[in-house]
Amino acid sequence: MSGPTASHPERSADAPRSTTGVIPGAGPTGGAVRHPAGPAGPPAPPSGRSGPSGSGSLTALGSSVSAAPGSGSAPALAPGERATLRLRENPPPDTPRAEHPPHPDNPPHPHDPPRYAPEWLRLREPADAAARAHDPLGPLRAHLEGRTPPTGGLVVHDLGCGTGSMGRWLAPRLDGAQHWVLHDRDPYLLHFAAAGAPRASADGGHVTVETLRGDVARLTPDALSGAALVTASALLDVLTAEEVGTLAAACAAAGCAALLTLSVAGRVELDPAHPLDAEIAEAFNDHQRRTGLLGPDAVTAAGEAFAAHGVTVRAHPSPWRLGPDEAGLTAQWLRGWVGAAVEQRPELGERADAYLDERLAACADGTLGVVVHHTDLLALPRPTGGTP
Repeated sequence: MSGPTASHPERSADAPRSTTGVIPGAGPTGGAVRHPAGPAGPPAPPSGRSGPSGSGSLTALGSSVSAAPGSGSAPALAPGERATLRLRENPPPDTPRAEHPPHPDNPPHPHDPPRYAPEWLRLREPADAAARAHDPLGPLRAHLEGRTPPTGGLVVHDLGCGTGSMGRWLAPRLDGAQHWVLHDRDPYLLHFAAAGAPRASADGGHVTVETLRGDVARLTPDALSGAALVTASALLDVLTAEEVGTLAAACAAAGCAALLTLSVAGRVELDPAHPLDAEIAEAFNDHQRRTGLLGPDAVTAAGEAFAAHGVTVRAHPSPWRLGPDEAGLTAQWLRGWVGAAVEQRPELGERADAYLDERLAACADGTLGVVVHHTDLLALPRPTGGTP
C-alpha cells in the first residue's frame, strides 16, 4: 500500500551518503552505525523541518516502503565491498535530464518509484497495527525459541522499513534481546525509523537497531547471515516476480523465517455500495500491475516462491477496517485509490470525479465504511527431519 508521494522528500542533514552505491561498513559484521533505541511510537519530524507533503496518487495500495524494483543485474562489487544490499547505479548518461533531474544525495534512476511521505506513513500506522494478523505470532515464537544467539540478541531484518512501524509493532510482541537491521533506500525515512525504534521486547529484553540504506530488491543470502527473521510491511505488492523469487531464495539460503505483512489482496468493500465501486477497484488493480509489479498477485507468487525452496507458508487475512474514527486516513486513501484508477483508465474521468466527491462527503459526515483486504504471510524453514 503506497501513500501520497514526493519525488524528492527532504533528507536528514546527517543522512549517510555513498558514492559507490554501498553504505561503507554495511552488513551483519561490517561495522554499520548502531542507534540507541528511542521512545516507542512514530517519531515527529525534527524541529524546524517538516516532512514532504506528498503529491500524486497512491500508486501501490498497501505499500509503506520505498523499495525500488530491480532492473538488470546487480552492479559489480568494488574492491573491498561486501556482497550485501546495493543501491541502484546512477541513471544511464543518455537519460533526459528534464525527466530525471539530478539530486546531490542520491541521483535518481529512471525506474525508481516515488518516495513515501512520513506524514502518510504516520497516518496509516494505527490502521496497520490494528490490521496485522496475530495468528502467525504463536508459530513464529515457537520457531524462534532457542534460536537467539548467546550474545547480541535475535537478529531481525526489516526490509523497506519506512518509518519503522513494523518494528514498533513486532518487537514488543517477541521475547528476548533483539537487534533490528532496518533497510530502506531513503535516508530520511531511516532517520525516523531509528529515532522511533522500541526500547524493549515483550519480556523486557534490550532492543537495538542499526540502519542500512540499500535496495531490498537485490537482497543476497550474505546480507542475512546470522539473521533469525526477515520482516516487511506492505512490500510484496511493489515487487516483481523475479524480486520476490530473489527474496525467497535469500531467506531460504540463510535459513531464516519471514513475516511479510499487509500485502494487498485486490479486494475492497465500501458501505454503502456504489455502482462504480467494482470498476474503480478493477482499474486500480490493473494500475498496481503496471511495469511488471505483482500488486494483488503478490501473496500467491510469494507463497509459490517460498514453497519451491521447501519452506512452509501460511497466509492470514489482515484487513484495514476504516470507519468514522479513521476519516482522515480514509479520505487520503480514497484520493489515491481513485486517482490511480483514473491514471490507469482516463476514460473514467468525470464519472470518477463525481464518485470521489460523493465518497469524500460520506467520509466527512461519518457514513462511509471501508474494508481494504490484505494478507499476512508467514514463511518458516523446515528443520531437517522435522516440522517448522
